[in-house]
Amino acid sequence: MFYICTKFLTKTRPSILKMKKETACFLILMFCCFGAVKAQRHEIGVQLGTSNLVGDIGKTAYVLQRPVGSISDMGLPFYGGLMYRMNFNPYQTVRLNLGYSNIQFDDRYAKEDYRRQRKLWGTNSVFSADLLFEYNFFPVNEEQKSLLSPYIFAGASGLYMNAAKPELVINSETDVKVSYRQDHAFTMALPFGVGLKYKFNYNWALSGEFTFRPTFSDQVDYSMVKDGDVTVVRTALDDDGTRAVVQRFINQRTTGNPNSKDWINSATLILSYSFGRPPCYCK
Repeated sequence: MFYICTKFLTKTRPSILKMKKETACFLILMFCCFGAVKAQRHEIGVQLGTSNLVGDIGKTAYVLQRPVGSISDMGLPFYGGLMYRMNFNPYQTVRLNLGYSNIQFDDRYAKEDYRRQRKLWGTNSVFSADLLFEYNFFPVNEEQKSLLSPYIFAGASGLYMNAAKPELVINSETDVKVSYRQDHAFTMALPFGVGLKYKFNYNWALSGEFTFRPTFSDQVDYSMVKDGDVTVVRTALDDDGTRAVVQRFINQRTTGNPNSKDWINSATLILSYSFGRPPCYCK
């Protein structure tokens, strides 16, 4: 490589000859790397399946929860999204997912007696952006006609979800009117999971996977209220009395365990199409 760089330098203009040979070689190597990036193999696809919540309200099964309540009231526990893969070599992939989940939670279907007695329920709509590293156990990203490979993945997620913000009208210590304002909240998650990818007809692939998303929030099921979420619209008490009423409301309204964060999990199928030149790699 150093010999090639030297030959290149002898054919360039005098101004370039003033550069150090090491610098010129570095620029050539950077150009080569850029060409390698262009040569990567790409995949785009659609992802469909179901999502469920493991939180402080409802059933705590981690996968494949059946729909709860009526579809007209709660919808379906649905996941839908778009997927992009960049295959660096036959085994390793970086993946971007953009998805939407409609999750349900209902105490009537919980195993615990105290949950069934509370009869709390609800839904949430969650938009997610996942950046994942994926490792295939077999070279499924090569140019073969078909191949089956299990894979594992892990990464980071940003989640944008619905949130209910309480608004209080405090007439006295015992007379408090509560209403809720629809709002949104953002949190992070650390998704990981397993899957099985089947490549067929050279360019097509069908993948099935389980994704587990432990979040950094305990508010996906609205089971926890923070002080900053409460707005006092009007109060007849002094500052100390108002703070005491707000704190009592937070303690009564919070049903979640602050030491156990919510999980949003999905079971999905991915249909993807590969295009672009195959990746360059060394055996």
